[in-house]
This record gives sequence, C-alpha cells and structure tokens, in this order.
Amino acid sequence: MNKTVDVLGLCAVALAVVALASAAAYAGEPDADEEPPVLFPILLGGKFGYMNQAGTIVAKPQYDDAMDFAGGLGAVEKDGRYGYVDAAGKVAIKLQFDYAGSFSEGLAVVEKDGRLGYIDPTGKIVIEPKYDDAWAFSDGLAAVELDGANGFIDPTGKMVIEPQFFGVASFSEGLACFMRDDKVGYIDLTGKTVIKPRFDATEDFTEGLSAVMIGEKWGYIDPTGKIVIKPKFDNAGYFSEGLAGAKVGEKWGYIDPTGKMVIEPKFEYVAMFKEGLAPVNIGGSWNDEGRFVGGKWGYVDTTGKMVIEPQFDDVWVFSHGLACVFIGSKMGYIDKTGKYVWEPTE
Repeated sequence: MNKTVDVLGLCAVALAVVALASAAAYAGEPDADEEPPVLFPILLGGKFGYMNQAGTIVAKPQYDDAMDFAGGLGAVEKDGRYGYVDAAGKVAIKLQFDYAGSFSEGLAVVEKDGRLGYIDPTGKIVIEPKYDDAWAFSDGLAAVELDGANGFIDPTGKMVIEPQFFGVASFSEGLACFMRDDKVGYIDLTGKTVIKPRFDATEDFTEGLSAVMIGEKWGYIDPTGKIVIKPKFDNAGYFSEGLAGAKVGEKWGYIDPTGKMVIEPKFEYVAMFKEGLAPVNIGGSWNDEGRFVGGKWGYVDTTGKMVIEPQFDDVWVFSHGLACVFIGSKMGYIDKTGKYVWEPTE
C-alpha cells in the first residue's frame, strides 16, 4: 500500500484507494440494495493486514502489501507473490502471481512470467496473460498494450478496439482519452473518435465534464467536446459531488459546474470531494522531484468550512465513513469528526 499519492489532476483517482465495497464471502454480485461489508488495509509492525469499520483487526498483519477491497476480495503480497484474502481475512486465492490488482467489474489484472491477463473472483484465469500492460475494466472494456500499442478488450478477452493508440486512459462515462501527434482527444466505446485530438492535456469525464488544457490554461468540456468553462485556470481537477478543484495563481479552491469559484483559492493543494468532505493542504510545496510534499492536511466541507483541522502529513479521501491519514510514516484512520478509529501505526 503506497501512502504517497497525487491528490488532484490526472492522479486524483489514486486517492480513492482507501477502501471499496467487499462481501463476507464471494457468492456473485450482491443485491443492489444490500450494503456489503468493508475492510480497510492497516499497517502494524511493518506488515499489512485489514480491519473493519470499527477498527477491529480481521486479517492479521502479515503481508508486505495490501490493496483496497473490491468484489469481496483484497489483493495482498508476501515475499513477492500476490493473492487475495476474503472479508473474513482468509486466503481465498493463493499467493501465486507476480502481481495482482483490485477487482473491477468482476475481473482483476494479474501478472505471470512478465505478461498480464485477468482472473475471476474464484482465481480462474479467464483471459490468458499475454499483454505487455493491462488496466482495470471500466464501462465494460479494459485497455491493454501489445507491442507498444494500446487497444481495448471485452470481458471475454475479445479485442473490440484494435491496438492503434500510443497513450490511452480507461473509459469513464463512455469516453476514453487518447493521444495523437502530441494532442489529446476522446474515443467512444466503439473506438470511434468523437472529440478530435486538440488539447494539450485532459482528464477523465466525471459528472459530465472533463478538464482540458489549452496552451497553459485549463477549462472544461462536455461530452460533445464543447467548451463549457473557458480555459482560465492554472490547473484543474475532476468534478466530484458537484465541485472541482481549480488553481488560480499559486492557490487552489473549488468551482461549480458553471465555473464559478465557490470556495476561494487559499490552499496549497486540494483533492476531490467524497462523502461531503475534501482534503486540503496548507503550507506544502513541490520538491525538485516533482512531488508535492510538506505542509499539513485537513478536511473542508462543501461550503469551504474547515471541519477537520490541518494536522496530517498525508491523507486520502473518505470512503465508507473513514479516511486514511498519515503522521510521518505512521498510518491511521479517522471518522468524519476527526476522531481516530485506528491510531496511527507503522
């Protein structure tokens, strides 16, 4: 579990790694109205395990790495081998892979002998490891790489969009960005170019909008490619819960879908809103390696009110009522009042 995360822009999704829905024992997809149990990775004595929402250890810390739960399973690594544990903390898929990712849409990326493929939640290989690189499924398709070119496969392994791109992102809201001649555009689920490459950088579509960079400024487009928020920001992030981080000068604030600044730029960095709260940083800066470091992180609500004071060295967004926070190298979890459910440990 890598505690260092970029918290906005193209890497913002990494923040959502804290915990995803899981089931006590995998028995197919849960009912839509049934809330499955949730486990959270913890670090204790230099080893990873899992706890429940109450802060009780469910899987004994014994792994060298542990990922967020999804599809009732959590990927773990020990001595260079990857497998999965279930929500009871038991090994459900033995540690046998060179790498294993979290489940998404019923399948997970695994690596064997330097090649990547996909398994189902029983551990059965359903798409043979034959790709140079592979991404998680989203919108029913997964990006894969063969001989340096990217295409997309369906859950049966059929190549539905032939490898022809050199730089793509996963699908989000039916669109995926791709690069051609140093410009970025978007394709639909059939592989058809629906927004011609004309941007210098882009992000995924969320809540019907995508941040795009034209020259040195960022704005937003709709799924037709129409600019709906003029490029006027120095950086911009994903929309989540009706707000998106936007940078003006050296400070970050939040805008609404009309482009209006509703939380004034006064933070060194910000992250997306989840469950009504968003991480914000005061006092941090970029180092020579291009990483954002320093300062302290806290949480604001959608009005901009600081509800958890800046006191953490690193944080993730809230998920299922908890957020992972770091004090130095120690990792803990807080609830929405800022109270520790799991005191920071390492």
